[in-house]
Amino acid sequence: MTAVKEQTIEKNIPTWLTILLAAACGIVVANLYYAQPLIGVISSSIGLSATSAGFIVTITQIGYVVGLLFVVPMGDIVENRRLIVISLLLTAVALAITAVSKQAVPFLAASFVIGIGSVAAQVLVPFASYLASESSRGRVVGNIMSGLLLGIMLARPLSSLVADFFGWHTVFALSAAAIFILAIVLSKVLPTRRPSTDTHYTALLGSMWYLLRTTPILRRRAAYHACVFATFSLFWTTVPLLLSSSIFHFSQKGIALFALVGVAGAVAAPVAGRLADRGWTKPATGIALTTVVISVLLPLIIRSSSPIGIAVLVVAAILLDAGVSANLVLGQRALFSLSPEIRSRLNGLFMAIFFFGGAIGSAIGGWIYATGGWSAALWIGIAFPIIAILYFATEKK
Repeated sequence: MTAVKEQTIEKNIPTWLTILLAAACGIVVANLYYAQPLIGVISSSIGLSATSAGFIVTITQIGYVVGLLFVVPMGDIVENRRLIVISLLLTAVALAITAVSKQAVPFLAASFVIGIGSVAAQVLVPFASYLASESSRGRVVGNIMSGLLLGIMLARPLSSLVADFFGWHTVFALSAAAIFILAIVLSKVLPTRRPSTDTHYTALLGSMWYLLRTTPILRRRAAYHACVFATFSLFWTTVPLLLSSSIFHFSQKGIALFALVGVAGAVAAPVAGRLADRGWTKPATGIALTTVVISVLLPLIIRSSSPIGIAVLVVAAILLDAGVSANLVLGQRALFSLSPEIRSRLNGLFMAIFFFGGAIGSAIGGWIYATGGWSAALWIGIAFPIIAILYFATEKK
């Protein structure tokens, strides 16, 4: 296997490897979202109350944040292929435990570990950035993030369909098998990458606070995306509850078909990457943030239980996913233009901050829907991107 040193990295990443990395990111990150449209079914099965149902998604996202802060930074000091494979094997074991869980404690504990192990996707993304040239980095990252975002968006309809036919336990059993196979494949085909730095792990973690304090672009891009991702998580945690309620009477199949429409939003990722390569990051960011606001504003203005109401929700879902997808790629493209030696730490901090926002969104969403209904959830949801836009207005360049 060819070893890859930072100073001798091949800058023309093969197309097949880009496709593989995109698919791998999608398969891995999907584990964070399989439970999202199933929270009603799972919560009743494992004995969680309606007001606590949102924690089924939140606990996995918290695990992901922990992994982003304590595992992803290791990509700057540990051989990357080994780190990826070990993380995937850990995820496969946790998924297998989840697949047989019938009580809340083992399910939530395994979900937390799934979140930690799934950060393998965020070791793969900066790995790809090392393989790409500066002029094509936005395109490469955008293409790979398209795979990651497709994984997020396809996870919901896939889990709904599988659960409808075979039960929710099967969703996690199939994913455990897929992740195990992926770990084997990546261990065989990925080049090794040994970072040139000899920094110790404790010093590495200590440097992250310094990076956060001294990297304004990290703080700004993380804040933007924490806000829009909070809205994203809130929307996709609550809309299945709305669709399955007495207002729309959707089955799991119907929820799956609805979730499938969000896949259309993934087309924004490579477009955003190309715009960033041309130096248009700032205007593209403004468009992305505004799109998220519009996506929540539409169902607030037009509320109906008729087919018109469903159509509005469909448009809102597409716009939301497109805005979030574009903003994510724009943020990562900006960060990956900084020093190669700190990319894993920057990516870990960036993802941890915005996934923490997502965890807040899903937790608030489940609670506010149970106590105040769909409209209350939307009002909370629109506040987040408005905050991001107000902060964006202070950006000087």
